[in-house]
Parts: sequence; structure tokens; C-alpha cells
Amino acid sequence: MPKIKSISAELTERLNWLVCLGDLFSSYKKNKNDQFYTIIKKAEIHNPWFSEQNINTSINYWESKLKLKNINAWISKYEIIERQAVEVGIVMAGNFPFSGLHDLICVIISGNIALVKTSRSDKILIDYIIDYLWNKFPISKHYIIKTEILKEFDKVIATGSNNTFRYFEYYFRKKPNILRKSRTSVAILANDTDKDSLRLLAKDVFTYFGLGCRNVSKLFIPIGFDIKKIIHGFDDFEKIKLHHKYSNNLNYYKTIKILNNEKFIDGKFFLMSESKRFTPPISEIYYEFYENKKELIKYLKTKSENLQCIVSNSIIENHVNFGDTQNPKLSDYADNIDTLKFLLTN
Repeated sequence: MPKIKSISAELTERLNWLVCLGDLFSSYKKNKNDQFYTIIKKAEIHNPWFSEQNINTSINYWESKLKLKNINAWISKYEIIERQAVEVGIVMAGNFPFSGLHDLICVIISGNIALVKTSRSDKILIDYIIDYLWNKFPISKHYIIKTEILKEFDKVIATGSNNTFRYFEYYFRKKPNILRKSRTSVAILANDTDKDSLRLLAKDVFTYFGLGCRNVSKLFIPIGFDIKKIIHGFDDFEKIKLHHKYSNNLNYYKTIKILNNEKFIDGKFFLMSESKRFTPPISEIYYEFYENKKELIKYLKTKSENLQCIVSNSIIENHVNFGDTQNPKLSDYADNIDTLKFLLTN
């Protein structure tokens, strides 16, 4: 595809596209736009993990972030100058609703051309967003292009599983790239972690059914801490077991553990298992006891390539507060790699 030469959208215009998206999300919250609602229900049927509640959670997040003051505050530290646009392939993840939107927004801001390969899991929602921008701003068709196969591109951002990462490494090895594989998040409890903190932690664990890299999948618990406090603190999310796919996972893994005579804690709508591992199956939470905070922090630093967030009450530097994992700042980049800087660098 030829590079854009005569057609240009200034930064102020591109920012207007993003504000318009924020307005779309905001108006949906207020008025339940019939067309958007139809798309949401279609997405839920296509991918049952995208429940209407979880889609609305993502909409609420993006509505709050896509305001001009927030975007300007984010990009103020970058030097964004008009330059020859390059083509940036985006291989999107689809583990939760709109999970590839941040990468698309970064490419739009940079003034480059986004070649978007959506995940099958999130295709309906992302396609709707792109179509909306195309209809509102016809010039955006030159900057946002849907594709099923990435062939010609100058840079690439690809997000996938650990298995697809190996494919990414080979296929994209000759191009400047940001390649992401599976990550997860952990929480460090302290002896004084109270019920209010645990209720907030439940959001970090169960939002999006725990499918995001920012979802807490493992708890580090001080020796002597009463685990029953965790179970009671998570009660607000008990309705999650009414979702048929989540419930099927819960019953399946519980049955497997019983048949294998494995030790576990039954939290009524989730399971807890003591393990050195970090990534449990859906409906299960791993936990591990610790005795020395400094040694634990030192240990977690050796696992940094596998971790997205560490949730705690000021126990560790650069921690995330309880309840905040699903509310990242626009400058909180996946894998802690500055996507916008990558896109603005020749």
C-alpha cells in the first residue's frame, strides 16, 4: 500500500477522533444507543466471555479516559511532529472487550497508519469502533485499515499467547516490533489487610472473569493470615458463578481436584490452591505463604518478565493499589514498554 503523501490529518484532528469515541461511549451510558446495544449483544453471543456487564465495564473505562484533558496530559511529554506516516501492523489480543484499543489509539496519535488485525474474539466490537470512526471522519479510512493478513508494514505491535509469541518472534523478526506474550498479576497481602481492601482486591481478581493480564491470579499471603477473610471479602462477586461458561470451568476443575485427591479451598464460587505457579485456570486462584517481605520482593523481581502488576498497600515500589488494576492510566503500557515512544521513533 502506498504511503500517504497528499492526504494528512493534523494531530488536533486525530485527537478529535479519540474524543469522539469517548463521546460515543458516554452517550451509550446515558441513552443506550440502539445500534451500539445491538452490537454489544451480538458480541456477547459471538463470545460468551464478553458478557454485557464486562463490555460495559470496558466502556466505562474508555469513556473516562478519552477526554481531551486526559489525552493531552498523557501525550504532553512526547514530541509529536508531523512526519511521513509509516504502516504499523497491530495484531490484537481478544481476552477482554476492546483489549486492542490502546494500541490503536497510540498509532492514531502518532500519525501513522494502523493495519488492524483483530482477534476473532473481539472482532465485532473493534470493527464497530473502526466503522464508527470511518463514518464520522472519512479521512480516517486512510489511517485505520482492517486486514486479515499482515504482509507489507514498517513496524508491528503483536499481542498473543506464549505459543503465538514464538510465531511472532520468527515472522516479525526483521521489522521493528513490540511483541507481547502472556502475563499475569499478583497481590501481596499483609497482616493488616482488612475486608475493605479484600473487597477491592476482588475486582482485580474477577473483573473480565480473570482473563486479562492485569487480573490478579495469585496471592502472596503472610504466614498466619486467616484465609477465611479472603473468602468473605470476595463475596460481592458471588454472582459470577451464574455465568454458564465460568460455572462450567468451576465445576470441571473442582471435580478434577476431587478425583485426584488434591488439596484445595472451596470459596463457593472460586477455588484456591497453594502453588508455586502463577497462572491458574479460570475460576481458580493460586496462593503462596511468605515470611519475609524483602525476600518476597526480591523473588518477584526475578519474575518481572511474567508479571504485569503487583498489587499491594505500599509494600513494593511501583505497586498498584487494591482495586486499581483495571483502571490503568493511559501511560501504563502493557509489558511496561512505551508504545507511543516506539511509534514516534524512526
